Amino acid sequence: MKLPRRPVLTTARERASSILDSHPSLYNPDLAPTTPSARTWSTYNYVALWFSMSMEVTTFMLASSLIAGGMNWKQAVFTILLGNLIVLIPMVLNAHAGAKYGIPFPVFVRSSFGTRGANIPAMLRALVACGWFGIQSWIGGQSIAAIINVIWPSTLANPSLIWICFFGFWLLNMLVIWRGLESIRFLQGYSAPFLLVMSLVLLMFMTHKAGGFGPILHAPSRFSSNAAFLHFFFIALTGMVGNWATLSLNIPDFTRFAKSQDSQIFGQAFGLPVAMTLYSFIGIGCTSASTVVFGEPIWNPITMLGRFHQPVLAFVALISILIATLNVNIGANVVGASNDFSNLAPRLISFRMGGLITGVLGLAMQPWKLMASHTNYIGWLVGYSGLLGPVAGIMVADYFFIRKTNLDLQSLYHRHGPYEYTQGFNPRAVIALVVGVFAALIGLAIPALRPLFDYAWFVGFFLSSLLYVFLMRMGEARLIKKIPAV
Repeated sequence: MKLPRRPVLTTARERASSILDSHPSLYNPDLAPTTPSARTWSTYNYVALWFSMSMEVTTFMLASSLIAGGMNWKQAVFTILLGNLIVLIPMVLNAHAGAKYGIPFPVFVRSSFGTRGANIPAMLRALVACGWFGIQSWIGGQSIAAIINVIWPSTLANPSLIWICFFGFWLLNMLVIWRGLESIRFLQGYSAPFLLVMSLVLLMFMTHKAGGFGPILHAPSRFSSNAAFLHFFFIALTGMVGNWATLSLNIPDFTRFAKSQDSQIFGQAFGLPVAMTLYSFIGIGCTSASTVVFGEPIWNPITMLGRFHQPVLAFVALISILIATLNVNIGANVVGASNDFSNLAPRLISFRMGGLITGVLGLAMQPWKLMASHTNYIGWLVGYSGLLGPVAGIMVADYFFIRKTNLDLQSLYHRHGPYEYTQGFNPRAVIALVVGVFAALIGLAIPALRPLFDYAWFVGFFLSSLLYVFLMRMGEARLIKKIPAV
């Protein structure tokens, strides 16, 4: 027998009381809606968020991989800008619920997948974030090792230095997350302008060494035909979108602290495409200049800085990389994964404990192998986009086309309400997810269907969203038919 729906609670006090009286498996203080006093993030904070998360080594490497793949600078900048404008759409759409209701991603996704089924997309997103955490920690460790090499050149002969620095940076990340989100906001607010200035200094230095912008801007595309370019272009575009596929899901973890809906919309609409395009151009310019200066394109800025004979410049630049890597690792990876793990068992796993779990799993994924080459890096981006694209499609379809942006806030924290579905799982969402992931990744096993994998995020997003709306509408139609006529 279906239990009656809970009465609508109108006052803030009634809503707060209902949430505090929620089911213990669905609530802890880290998952609770943010209070008005905690909503302190302005438009600047979201602009700074994107500038600080974009200005880091993996963005540099992503842009450099396009040059290595054969694009000229115009083609690479266009691909990066288009990819980030595309991913901005689900980013802002999913962010809406966080700003409106003050809820994190694991709670928001209960509306589409169910109170228990929400753990499925949460764990998919968390595992990908763990991989990213490992990658960023490895890069941070490399930066520390490079700084030490600049100060004490004799350490170049010590192969254990990189591992000591790697684990040291891993511990630093754990310390920051233990101190809470306000320390993250402080770092992002003050480091973003500094990182921008230092990145531009590096670009100017490299172009001066290369003899100006001429050799960079006049480098031709290396594709033999339009077909060859388009083949690489769509794979690269999927990689651009996949680069932020994780954050397009858990962006409510940040927008729940927004002062207003406009703060997050305008902050993200400016911050994401501008920061990514600007910093990507810096990466493209530096990598192109390295071909002239060092005789080969160097896609890793840490390796590039290690070849400089100006210790002061190299030291300051590597410190900038270290700060940027710490910012993006905490903001884009640990925050979301911690909330996801906390959602599994709110009574046992706090936000801090979730961060520790993220760190341990990040080590287990062996990030040094994922970063062994730029082809491994692009393959990582495209592959996991096939897992997360379907989740993003279902979330957007449910919130905007099924719910019309209206959620029953207190029921998100209770069992046997409108989000209970079938024993806590929405079978329609699960079916749409499985079909979308299967279609996106089947190209890995069947060569004839390889194009589906090359466009994995797009295939999964659109297929799962359309299938989910169809299944939900069909379910509503059947329910209406069962209601007896009066």
